[in-house]
Amino acid sequence: MLIVETHKDVPTKSGGDMRIFLFTPTVSGYPKAKFPGVVVFSEIYQVTGPVERFARQIAGHGYVVAAPSSYHEFTGPEALAYDGPGTDKGNAWKVEKKLSAYDEDATLSVDCLMGLENCNGRIGATGMCLGGHLAFRCAFDKRIRAAVCYFATDIHSRSLGEGKKDDSLERVKDIRGELIMIFGKRDTHVPPEGRDLIRKTLHDAGVTFSFYEVAWAQHAFIRDELSKGRYDPAIAGICFQMLLELFGRTLSGDLGPKEGGDGEVEDVC
Repeated sequence: MLIVETHKDVPTKSGGDMRIFLFTPTVSGYPKAKFPGVVVFSEIYQVTGPVERFARQIAGHGYVVAAPSSYHEFTGPEALAYDGPGTDKGNAWKVEKKLSAYDEDATLSVDCLMGLENCNGRIGATGMCLGGHLAFRCAFDKRIRAAVCYFATDIHSRSLGEGKKDDSLERVKDIRGELIMIFGKRDTHVPPEGRDLIRKTLHDAGVTFSFYEVAWAQHAFIRDELSKGRYDPAIAGICFQMLLELFGRTLSGDLGPKEGGDGEVEDVC
């Protein structure tokens, strides 16, 4: 599908207007077509080229994509550079920003999609690095039917936001949609014990989720430029197909309301 790119500047309570970049599919001859929506949360560098291309890929498969700029309290919507100063700024702002402000951003992004005439109201979320964590928290919103979280940082350490009052693990029972959690086994940002903690917490809470650890993948292996040699296009492509399967099943179709559990697994050969 062809894509139209626009943006909306949305007022926030936490400070400044938040720019939401919109990527909208179009179908010739169908001006009133409606599509599911997906919020794409960025890494610490805001909406960079790799994030834009990721959003376009999703939009091209028939989803209205909203990509919010996370650091509107500190700077404009422009992306930070993938260099030392850009990394330092992104990491500093990540923990200076209030946790409530992150949640407000997520709510406003979902509100934005729900308010679009060409969105059918079925919403998912995804993101990479910081954005993977924000997609995880966005799933606390009962309007989110599915979320795909790429190498979600800081969940295990409870260190996101001002004062390190991150309650993401404590709130997993708020998740009503289905999750996919994706990590590289060589990801030093989320060590083995951190991944184990996240997986066990989701399992114990009864969340419907899939959990993938790619044997040779490093942190940010889907970032397709300036990624310090980490980009793996083959694995990134496989993970994207998992994203499309989940979103296609939960957002594009209409399964009706979920009833009961996930069913019993038969112990037969």
